[in-house]
Parts: sequence; C-alpha cells; structure tokens
Amino acid sequence: MGKLHLEVVTPSGVLVSAEVDMVVAPGTEGEFGVLPGHVSFLSGIVPGELRYTSGSEKVSFVVTNGFAEVSKDRMSVLVDAAEKSSEIDVERARKAMERAKERLAKDRKSADIDFSRAEAALCRAITRIRIAEKTI
Repeated sequence: MGKLHLEVVTPSGVLVSAEVDMVVAPGTEGEFGVLPGHVSFLSGIVPGELRYTSGSEKVSFVVTNGFAEVSKDRMSVLVDAAEKSSEIDVERARKAMERAKERLAKDRKSADIDFSRAEAALCRAITRIRIAEKTI
C-alpha cells in the first residue's frame, strides 16, 4: 500500500508535512481515519487528538477547530492551533482550566464575562490535559 501525504497547517505555518501510513482526526461527526486511497471528502475538525503513524512511528497532536480535506492521497488539515502532545505544558493547561472554571462559576448575567469564550477555553484545557496524560 502507498503513502498518504499529510499537512497540518496553522496560522503560524506548516506544522507537519510528511508521508504517513494512516491519520485519525477528530471530526465534527466523530473521529475518522484516513488511509492511502481514501475517497475525497471535507470535514470540520473539532478540538481533540489528531494522530498519525508512519512505519513504527506514532505521533499525536492536540488540535483546535478547523477543517480537513482528503483528496488524491493527500490530507490537508487547517486548524487554528496545534501542539505536539509531547510538548504540552500540563501545569499551564491546569491553570487555564482553573481560570476558565472560575469564570464559568460567576453569575451568567454578568456583562464582563464572555461565557462562550470561557467554555471554549475550558474545553481546550481539558483536551490538552487528557492528551498529554495519555502520552506520559
């Protein structure tokens, strides 16, 4: 079986550009896997774990919202942010989770708190912690 060319792109630049055997990504309709020869499609990406294998190497990333396109043995993933699971600062993620929880505990009628932003921050922090602890 051939290889699949994977690119993971953030506003900061190209994070991954590699020939891989398989990719598993967190889609809006659930987690999905892509192998070489996969049918073309588009999917939304939600915060979660994106992982790929290339030979015996297994690599995992935390990704945020974005899109994925699969076409002709290529997969492009465009996300707001991505971070290699081995590089996650767990303590920083825990502090972010606590800050978000504190904001969400306040009165919902408070005009100085953006609750949807706090919920998104909580989701990101929990995802980062879960994936970092999985790789430890």
